[in-house]
Amino acid sequence: MAKKRPQTKAGKQQLKDGEIPVVGAREPCPCGSGRRYKACHGRAAAQAVTELVQRPFEGLAGECDWVALRELVPAATAALTLKGGLPEGVPSVTLATVLPMAWPALRREDGSVLLALQNDTSSGDLSRDLADTLQRAREAEAGSPVAARRVPADGPRLQDLLDGDAPFEPVVHSGFEFWVPDAENATAEVSASLERANEAAIPTALLSGVDAAYWCETPEKNHLRWVMPYAEEQLLDALARLHAAGETSLGEGTRLVGSFRAHGLMVPVWDLPSAMGAEDCEKPAAAFAERLATALASDAPLTAEERRARGGLTNRQVTLS
Repeated sequence: MAKKRPQTKAGKQQLKDGEIPVVGAREPCPCGSGRRYKACHGRAAAQAVTELVQRPFEGLAGECDWVALRELVPAATAALTLKGGLPEGVPSVTLATVLPMAWPALRREDGSVLLALQNDTSSGDLSRDLADTLQRAREAEAGSPVAARRVPADGPRLQDLLDGDAPFEPVVHSGFEFWVPDAENATAEVSASLERANEAAIPTALLSGVDAAYWCETPEKNHLRWVMPYAEEQLLDALARLHAAGETSLGEGTRLVGSFRAHGLMVPVWDLPSAMGAEDCEKPAAAFAERLATALASDAPLTAEERRARGGLTNRQVTLS
């Protein structure tokens, strides 16, 4: 027979759902149910922490660039505009790909805030984690970093804190000198840290003629990685049409080699010749964008050749997140 659960004594003060504190998983739940915390209110808390939000940046201006800065770009920043304006004593809020010592955020001596995007997070909702860090950074003591922590399940998300009408304009840097206001006069320790970080950074550039397309240089060949906002199935069909027609090339020596999946979006990837720089990609990328728009608008069934092309593209997908 199943064990009877202890009955809550009459008159014992009960806590409301919103007041349940976090205790040890095997300890009695503070709500007075008699069950262990992990089997009672801890179950909902654990689910909130681990449940994955597939598109954490959906609804933000520049969603594709958010994904690129999170997964693809070594060194970049972007000014953030808060709803209601900046708090007193905070002259600016800037998103950064990474910060020194893997800090989640930093409140500088002048009160400005740097928020890191590429840090590991504690929950399945990256937007909520970043919003929590941003809120704490605004209130942190000037000149201090912000530590990581477990994020409340009912906290705000970036979509609640940022002005959705403000543009999101990433600035790609050749190194991490943006970490310090005066890199030339930095201490020997800081200079050494900057040098190590800069040596590991892959040269990257953002194309100006199309959205969220990032050129990068590697020792053997260059690449173009283009984050696209379209639904995956629709985009795969369109790319298959173009691939079957021989229209996915960006010029001589280039090849569409596959795609990444990242935060709910697809990122087609091209191999480029080593001699092909970012500026050389501008016109071919703009022409491809026009061909892609036409292919996306088609609702005709895929031909046998297009279905084979689609299968090949599907097999060459790599999930980043």
